[in-house]
Amino acid sequence: MSTEAPPMDTTRRFVRLSGERPKGFIEFEFAIGEPEIFVEMILGREAFAEFCAANRVEMLPPRDPDAPQGDWDWRLADATHTRFK
Repeated sequence: MSTEAPPMDTTRRFVRLSGERPKGFIEFEFAIGEPEIFVEMILGREAFAEFCAANRVEMLPPRDPDAPQGDWDWRLADATHTRFK
């Protein structure tokens, strides 16, 4: 019995919407191969639509804001609400 993980499928692209800013800017997470490993991006509405079409993304459901979070479950956007000393 093999315990090797299946290879990552880099042809799969994922987008999860995370917010919208004034003037139509869309905040989202973009991942290739694994939805859990993503980068945070912001694009204008038209550029976002083009980006999604060009990458043939799979849309993921929004994150549950009531789900318990661990120490590593935060986004860069969360830092805008945190005061650092």
